[in-house]
Amino acid sequence: MVRKTKEDAEITRQRIIDAARELFAEHGVSKTSLDKIAKHADVTRGAVYWHFKNKTELFHAMREQVFLPLIDRIDSTLLSSKNEINPLQRIEGFLIDTVRVLSNDTATRQTYEVLMAKCEYVDEFAEVLQQILNNCDGIVGNIEQVYQEAQQQSLINPSHSPTELAMDTHLFFSGLLHMWVKDSEGSRFRNQAETLIRTHIKLRKK
Repeated sequence: MVRKTKEDAEITRQRIIDAARELFAEHGVSKTSLDKIAKHADVTRGAVYWHFKNKTELFHAMREQVFLPLIDRIDSTLLSSKNEINPLQRIEGFLIDTVRVLSNDTATRQTYEVLMAKCEYVDEFAEVLQQILNNCDGIVGNIEQVYQEAQQQSLINPSHSPTELAMDTHLFFSGLLHMWVKDSEGSRFRNQAETLIRTHIKLRKK
């Protein structure tokens, strides 16, 4: 009975997160109340407060469901296959894999839409923006490690700075994702995202 209760609670929690993500993506974070989320999830307002003390905490839970798998992909694609795939191919594979996840997974795509286009990072969400920036610093640091490997293997020009290349790749990919999210018809950026990524990496090769 205890296990069943915990399972039911987790199911309810996930329904609330799913409902929040869908409403955030459709209406924006500021225009989505906890009452609307409860109604969309078909739960009581009390159930929402049982799991989340406020909308900011719920937002964090939604974001973590995308960010944690992203960290797993960094570990598996960028960092754990050092002896199997050359560094530039690993960076390319990581970027392309992220785009493919966006294309194939509705929840991930909606979350990116919310993060990039449907949230104003002011008031209680100002701290969220700082956390996102901190996460970006970690990703850039991991990409820099891989560029350092590429430099050691003479795959890139020795005069190129791995630090600068990593930041350049991060800014390129962030911009691409922002435009990918906005290109809902898929006729400008979504349909050529993988080609743009391959070109970006190709330009780094020695």
